[in-house]
Amino acid sequence: MRYLFLISIITLFFSCQGNSQTSSTNTSTMNNDSTNKAINKTEEEWKKVLSPEQYYVIRQKGTEAPFSGKFYKHTDKGTYVCAACGEELFKSDTKFDAGCGWPSFFEAIDSTKITYTRDTSHGMIRTEITCTKCGGHLGHVFDDGPQPTGLRYCVNSLSIDFKK
Repeated sequence: MRYLFLISIITLFFSCQGNSQTSSTNTSTMNNDSTNKAINKTEEEWKKVLSPEQYYVIRQKGTEAPFSGKFYKHTDKGTYVCAACGEELFKSDTKFDAGCGWPSFFEAIDSTKITYTRDTSHGMIRTEITCTKCGGHLGHVFDDGPQPTGLRYCVNSLSIDFKK
């Protein structure tokens, strides 16, 4: 029984992660805004300000279990920010339920606040998204989202925080 449960979770995880590649316009982007200086901390400094779970996801590019994050079913109105540096990333009115187990958004506040990197790990072709300001791993973006953008930013709850 445990084996079947584990296989189901693994299957769900990979089906939600997708096997698609977003359009070529989502290539690596660096923020050149001089008022938005990059945050450079040592790994020891990050360990002091992030919980062990956040450190695993944000700094080691981990993934939280599907349907486990505090923002998966969150519906309050406001702004989702990077949990590591506070950078504003997504507005609540762009959040939607993709049914994949992670918070999903169809649009970033400003695409230059996110860096897009091709990710071929785990036998898939995906586009990883990281916070441009601090380099923290957020999740991945896929081209199977709703209109008007057709994108699905699939984000770990541990990577974000919320401001009303």
